[in-house]
Amino acid sequence: MINKQHSFSKNFPWAFYFLKWLFISLCIGSLAGSASALFLECLDWIGYYRNAHLLWMLALLPIGGLIIGLIYFYFGKGIESGNNVIIETIHNPGNPGVPLKMAPMVLLATLLTHLVGGSAGREGTAVQMSGALSDQLTRFFKLTFEDRRILLIVSIAAGFSSVFGTPLAGTIFGIEVCMIGNKRYLALLPAFVTAVIADYITQHIWYVSHTTYSIPIIPSINIEMFSYIILAGICFGLAALLFIKTTHVFTSLFKSTVSYAPFRPLFGGILLAILFYGLNHFFNSTKFIGFGMNGIVEAFVSPSANYDFLLKIFFTTLTLSCGFKGGEVTPLFFIGASLGSALSLILPIPTALLAGMGFVAVFSGATKTPVACIFMAVELFGIECGIYAALACGIAYLCSGRTGIYIRQQNEEKKEIEANL
Repeated sequence: MINKQHSFSKNFPWAFYFLKWLFISLCIGSLAGSASALFLECLDWIGYYRNAHLLWMLALLPIGGLIIGLIYFYFGKGIESGNNVIIETIHNPGNPGVPLKMAPMVLLATLLTHLVGGSAGREGTAVQMSGALSDQLTRFFKLTFEDRRILLIVSIAAGFSSVFGTPLAGTIFGIEVCMIGNKRYLALLPAFVTAVIADYITQHIWYVSHTTYSIPIIPSINIEMFSYIILAGICFGLAALLFIKTTHVFTSLFKSTVSYAPFRPLFGGILLAILFYGLNHFFNSTKFIGFGMNGIVEAFVSPSANYDFLLKIFFTTLTLSCGFKGGEVTPLFFIGASLGSALSLILPIPTALLAGMGFVAVFSGATKTPVACIFMAVELFGIECGIYAALACGIAYLCSGRTGIYIRQQNEEKKEIEANL
């Protein structure tokens, strides 16, 4: 019997590989999809509760920040860098790995961040939960280092897909963000299967829906329109660059001025509360609180104010740099959509189309994942806008500098390039 099994795996290695990863994909997809469903449902409830008690919830920003700071300082050693922990483990699979405690800690910290009004996203939490849960399968299945790499790439794809409802984009994002050369394509099929399963679990088993967007008018491309797309792409790339640089400046500033780490989100929370109260009092605006989904939807309908994207950059980078938890991607969607929407007052491109282009292009520049962003545009907005999105994402990627929001992504890429010289 053993010889027959050995003979089968030797003669049909593709079948053994497929069945192995199909089973692992089912496990990861179920874990990631269920975790994201729980997370998204909690976010909805927290958003409703926060908005109903907004004034006094904002007053709790410093306390919420202190609680998060203390939890991560005393219990979160080794997981403070979030997504970068997963990326580093992919490049160095012999490392201890992604601790299971990352999943509950980032979930609770992100929910608390949104409860008190921090300007943060959600994909980072979904990816970290998926990575932490999935990496536990490494020991259970006794996977090799190379299999562990694939497993973690697959977990990124599953977390991203389940939280946004974009399996294709999730697949490419998981592969593209890791930057590990030709070997990454071994993860392509399992990543796609897992992303589809995770998305199905979230939407059809737990009945958690995602926001839909509409771009009703898509003009044909000519030389004049092409020049407008280039201008828009440059603007989106510069916005991504501003986000990256502001994040680095604020992070360095908090680390250099506040030596005791738990006090960083405390002081950041005080500053955020004062600024949010000021915005609410003088401008009656709360669109920059949380991940700003209402602001994103509005950007597709009517032109945004020309300063909305700047304020979202400021509030998000301040929130995350001082120590609150969440993700950057949904705020980047807000930044890109509001900038594109505002540009429609200058460039003769329909508002919704420009908002959609900015939605994915700023994300492309900040995360250095232009191909994933093109797929995301097709999944969210339809294939008709694919050329516009592809041009905007490519130009934004080129104009946003060499570094992105994931520090380990660039560090590990540099190491591999140097090792191959």
